[in-house]
Amino acid sequence: MDEKIEFSQRLRDAMVRAGYSASPSVLEHEFNLRWQGRSISNQAAWGWLNSRAIPTQDKLQLLAEWLKVEPEVLRFGERVRHKVAEQRQRWDEGAGYLERETFDAFLKLPAPQRKLIREVILTFAKVYDRDASALSTSSE
Repeated sequence: MDEKIEFSQRLRDAMVRAGYSASPSVLEHEFNLRWQGRSISNQAAWGWLNSRAIPTQDKLQLLAEWLKVEPEVLRFGERVRHKVAEQRQRWDEGAGYLERETFDAFLKLPAPQRKLIREVILTFAKVYDRDASALSTSSE
């Protein structure tokens, strides 16, 4: 699905959940009440609600505050938030004391040595992935 379409749907849903009609005139009026900069036009509000444009970051933040939704969720959706949370959880659960100690030591190395260690690790990972794929293919 198109990014602008998804954003427009999230904006409409947030307006309705907040008790507003998802119309350009309502959006224009409510936004301009809160915005300290140059007012937006009805056309701009229409564009946000009808998959034509996505507001700039500063306007997006104001929309999020007004509609009581996290800015990243309004802009990118829950799916992105869940992906980030899954990656963070994987990192938190997958790295024990020894791994963290190793990462700390790695970060203390000069850039050329870190690059070398990184290449070694990625090479091992590629070989492991290839071996794991070969084993799963031969066992089927």
